[in-house]
Amino acid sequence: MTKILIARHGQTDMNAKGVICGLTDVPLNERGLEQAERLADAAEGRGIEVILCSPMLRAQQTAAAVSRRLGLPIITEPLLMEQDYGEFEGKDRLTEGFLFCKRNLACRCPGGESALQVAHRVYSLLDDVAQRYAGKTVLLVCHGGLARVMRTYFIDMTADQFTAYVMDNCHLEEYTL
Repeated sequence: MTKILIARHGQTDMNAKGVICGLTDVPLNERGLEQAERLADAAEGRGIEVILCSPMLRAQQTAAAVSRRLGLPIITEPLLMEQDYGEFEGKDRLTEGFLFCKRNLACRCPGGESALQVAHRVYSLLDDVAQRYAGKTVLLVCHGGLARVMRTYFIDMTADQFTAYVMDNCHLEEYTL
């Protein structure tokens, strides 16, 4: 049995302002750095053997706190990059069209990705993790959009549930493969 722990990165200034971050590579703010330390506290005693992390700065900074605490290296995994929100990058989360694309999984954000495209890469990654790290406990440090899609790998969700689901910064969820 393989355990998968999924954590969203700590808070950034863009998160705090309700701005769509996506592929914009920004650092954690002070609160985000504190959240990362609390995530490291929560990770202790969970038996984590492998840390896979998005290459994006905010995720790397978050994973670094856990890495230091557990004495484990960070393995950078490009498939854990956040969804490409295209033209919605840097805009308010209530921007017209964004919620439509979020709710309609096959809708590609203009100039970006659809949730189905994200699911393709994330589901492939989870399948690979199950084989490559069979019987281990693996921490995936990623992003809110990815965490939402990953949740559908483990739990059936309606479109309304999918749209409404938000993983808090540095929240930790556990699943079994």
